[in-house]
Amino acid sequence: MLMGLLILLVCQLLGEWLVLALALPVPGPVMGMVLMLVALIVMRRVPDMIRTPSEGLLRHLALLFVPAGVGLTVHAELIAKEWLVILVALVLSTVVTIIVTALVLKRLTRNLNLEAGEGEHE
Repeated sequence: MLMGLLILLVCQLLGEWLVLALALPVPGPVMGMVLMLVALIVMRRVPDMIRTPSEGLLRHLALLFVPAGVGLTVHAELIAKEWLVILVALVLSTVVTIIVTALVLKRLTRNLNLEAGEGEHE
C-alpha cells in the first residue's frame, strides 16, 4: 500500500516538475495523472500495488470536496456577484466535455470493432 502511494506521489511530483520546467499551462497534478495514464497504457494493466491505494483514495473521494465547500462559503459574495459568468462557464464546459467524451468513445469503439474484425480474418 505504501509503495503504491509513493508511486502516485512520485507521478504528481514529476508532473509538477514538468509543468515548472516547460512552463505548461496545466496544473502539476493533472500532468502527473497524464504520466500515470501513459505508464499504465504502456504496461497494459493496473498493478495491484497501484490499484489498492487508488481504490482506497476513491472510496474517500468525498473528503476531497471539503476544501472546495469551504472555498464556496468564503467567497460567497464574489460568487453572488459573478453567478451568471460562473453558470455559463459550467454549462459550456459540461457540454464540451460530454461532446468530446462521446467522440472519443465513438472513435475507440470503432477502432476496437475494426481490430476485432481484422482478427477474425487471420
